Amino acid sequence: VQLQASGGGLVRAGDSLRLSCAGSTRGFSVRSFTQYNMAWFRQAPGKNREFVGAISWSGDSTIYGDSVKGRFTISKDNVKNTMGLQMNNLKSEDTAVYYCAAGNTVARAYQMYDYWGQGTQVTVSS
Repeated sequence: VQLQASGGGLVRAGDSLRLSCAGSTRGFSVRSFTQYNMAWFRQAPGKNREFVGAISWSGDSTIYGDSVKGRFTISKDNVKNTMGLQMNNLKSEDTAVYYCAAGNTVARAYQMYDYWGQGTQVTVSS
């Protein structure tokens, strides 16, 4: 199972950015992607990995970290095999490498996820 995150970049505070996570075509079938719950985490230099949000396999249920609630929105497209993270009103403290992950449960703990993407850098200038 392989995941690839993309869409990171350099933006200004207050801007919006959308990240995407795609399931690799190598060994990651359409059916497999549909079955997985997925999540976004982020890690800033010198800090622990932080939970951003998670979405159920069907896309019907989402949970968010307190620091992004109301600003970030997760979506899942089981037809396109992708998960998105719409980030609005970005702040300098949102600067981090963002990782997507897949697992068998919707959880805030990174240990609950089995598969990880390589990360994409988001930098927010103040």
